[in-house]
Amino acid sequence: MRIGIVCPYTWDVPGGVQVHIQDLAEALMADGHHVSVISPAAENAELPPYVTSAGRAVPVPFNGSVARMSFGFLSANRVRRWVREGRFDVLHVHEPAIPSLGLLACWVARGPIVATFHASYGNSRSFSVGVPVIMSALEKIGGRIAVSDAARKTLVEFMGGDAVLIPNGVTVSRYAEGEPLPGWDEGEVIGFLGRMDEPRKGLPVLLEAFALLAAERPALRLLLAGPGDADEVLGRVPAAFHDRIGLLGMVSEEDKVRAYHTVDVFCAPNLGGESFGIVLTEAMSAGAAVLASDIPAFRKVLDEGRAGALFETGDAASLAREAAALLDDPGRRARLSEEARLAVRKYDWSTVARDVLRVYETVASTAGVEEDAVPGAAGAAVGAVGERDETP
Repeated sequence: MRIGIVCPYTWDVPGGVQVHIQDLAEALMADGHHVSVISPAAENAELPPYVTSAGRAVPVPFNGSVARMSFGFLSANRVRRWVREGRFDVLHVHEPAIPSLGLLACWVARGPIVATFHASYGNSRSFSVGVPVIMSALEKIGGRIAVSDAARKTLVEFMGGDAVLIPNGVTVSRYAEGEPLPGWDEGEVIGFLGRMDEPRKGLPVLLEAFALLAAERPALRLLLAGPGDADEVLGRVPAAFHDRIGLLGMVSEEDKVRAYHTVDVFCAPNLGGESFGIVLTEAMSAGAAVLASDIPAFRKVLDEGRAGALFETGDAASLAREAAALLDDPGRRARLSEEARLAVRKYDWSTVARDVLRVYETVASTAGVEEDAVPGAAGAAVGAVGERDETP
């Protein structure tokens, strides 16, 4: 099967959707399918051979974060050419309801189209206002996938219809084994991985909890990985504890795996806006003892606390108490690790990719995906919303 996959967010800035698309593409290729991905990307970005750049992205505040997306005539033309030359049997767009490549792909193509909805928007007024504008694109979608109950609820409430629930996947074997990072083999280590400058990732809550714990636990250290301002991070912690914080910045895939195998407790202090929790399934695959905020998406992935400990969202004191309890009980950490390794198996791409293929098969036709003219209203919307990515 020839499959075209559309990524809405820039490939060169790590994120859960990009990781999902990369792993899905590689799982499908390993199963013998031809896969091509189109994504926003910086001009100098190093891309896998199966990824085509649709041009650079621009940062847009979105859903409590900053999303880097492409939307405009230049992007539309590149997507159109990619669709025309790809001769795909199925087109798989991700997040087609936001102003980026997924929406453009729905406008410029017709035929077997599948869409995956990742995000949970809550009561987003701007999203609900925009639905009538994008319905001409969404009506072309023949198969719908939601990665979580929260994403499915958003789809039903704002756009109507329903979706097959297929969770995010993780390549379990990639994280199962790894050597700890050098210099971190003594004392107690709490770890965090994510965008440190993004409020909803909850790092300030973890930093406050660390300050509470560090005063009582002289062997405790904090390992942080991900983009962000190191000085800003350290400014949130008393100077006396600065030498007990390791800031790795952006890490390679290999070092990310090693980081999961370095920590005694992996912490995900996210405040909300998460529909799944890729970082949790990665840590679980590594057998880490996970401590996460009790947002609904995390509760489900962690099997209501059986595969990882939970603390009250946004409460540094609650985080500190639960972290201390885990650090003081290696037997409990070992039990959580074992439960995590068992629970994460259902999210392995060997299972998830097969479920996605079944959706492809329900919409596939002999005609395949063809180029379509952009409807007048849609073309006007592209011009009104998206000239920003035309600038060199």
